[in-house]
Amino acid sequence: MQPYELSLAAAAEAIRSRRLSPVELADSVLRRIEGVEPTLRAYATLTAERAREAAREAERDIAAGRYRGPLHGIPMGLKDLIDVAGTATSASSRVRGDHRAHEDSTVAARLAAAGAVLLGKTHTHEFAYGLTTPQTRNAWDPGRVAGGSSGGSAVAVASGAATFALGTDTGGSIRVPAALNGVVGLKPTYGLVPRHGVTSLSWSLDHVGPITRTVQDAALVLNALAGHDPRDPASLTSPGPPVTDYRPAGGTHLTGLRIGVPRTYYFDQVDPEVEAAVRRAIDQLQALGARLVDVEIPMTRYVQATQWGLMVPEATAYHEHTLRTVPELYREDVRVLLEAGALTPAGDYLRAQRARTLMRREWARTLREVDLIAAPAVPATAVHSGQETVTWADGTVEAVSDAYVRLSSPANITGVPSLSVPVGHDRAGLPVGMQLLGPPFGEQVLFRVGHAYEQTRPARELAPDPRPH
Repeated sequence: MQPYELSLAAAAEAIRSRRLSPVELADSVLRRIEGVEPTLRAYATLTAERAREAAREAERDIAAGRYRGPLHGIPMGLKDLIDVAGTATSASSRVRGDHRAHEDSTVAARLAAAGAVLLGKTHTHEFAYGLTTPQTRNAWDPGRVAGGSSGGSAVAVASGAATFALGTDTGGSIRVPAALNGVVGLKPTYGLVPRHGVTSLSWSLDHVGPITRTVQDAALVLNALAGHDPRDPASLTSPGPPVTDYRPAGGTHLTGLRIGVPRTYYFDQVDPEVEAAVRRAIDQLQALGARLVDVEIPMTRYVQATQWGLMVPEATAYHEHTLRTVPELYREDVRVLLEAGALTPAGDYLRAQRARTLMRREWARTLREVDLIAAPAVPATAVHSGQETVTWADGTVEAVSDAYVRLSSPANITGVPSLSVPVGHDRAGLPVGMQLLGPPFGEQVLFRVGHAYEQTRPARELAPDPRPH
């Protein structure tokens, strides 16, 4: 096994025990990037020399007994919305062509303090306003979409071009590409991870979170990210004692845990192979001792209207100046959405806010009946690049972006944490993801369940090499 193939936890243990040096790991990942990047195009900017120097510094610190913990010397990618001092934050847009960050974002600073090694900035759908990341290709099939908007981060992790990465999630933008590329993606509780220094799409829906190879890896990254920052007005502190270690215990027993299985919404208009894979995974959770409970998902008819009613006007407000001065620099699909936001009546935005308040209340009631909910992360696997619609068995035609956001956006509206875990592949070899949703600040139970499931499966492999053989 090459160093780039190691999970974060495995690489961290090898570095801690001096069986692997940060320099060896960084060099292995950078060679992997050289091999796969021409095909997959996960990165907007590579900082290879900076990464090599940081790896050498980590090696010196560790040799001197200054080991900082499991992220020390680990190579990672940051979605190109996340500021790093002196580095471009392009948001994959011509609008940001000359932008350079003056200071680190909170999450970049926390990862740097933990000793992580920055490889570069990963591609996003322009300003995170889309669900495909068109410039990046799926790690399992380059002819298909990567998912978005954190497509570059998910593809980098899935292909071995980063040991972990950060993404952002406004309507599914961490979990959708994680599911489509066979990796783990966490959208934390709203306000748990600070967003200072992260380009906004929709301030009341935006989250920052990790994309990793395993559930344990996601917990290790969250340990470094979580915590209050007064520079983010939405930053929260846990209602109980602060969690300092999210790592799940090693056991697989789930005895006594109540897992909600939706009767409504989450299994409506879902590809049969996706549904079968997720239901098999849920059955596995039951075999580990969990009790399955049928649940009714509240207010489903309002989900789409509420998501768009909040996101569209907030995005337009953020882009108001550049939309007026340089509209020609935006991609057409993003510009149309921004212009539509300028036409949204204030009453519609206020009604969406009221609907969200009611939805949060009803979800809190549902999540008192169970410990978490298990459902598909996305209704279909990765579609072909350029495909604009999905046709369901009953003849219903749905836009690809609407299909991908449909099952992920409730967690953004309500702010509850959601974890996407790979649960197999369809007959075309494309990954399928299961979504675990819990109460606010319920990340630990999501990690416990996701980790228990992982322990019953064969070791997860990287996506196949995309280069012609």
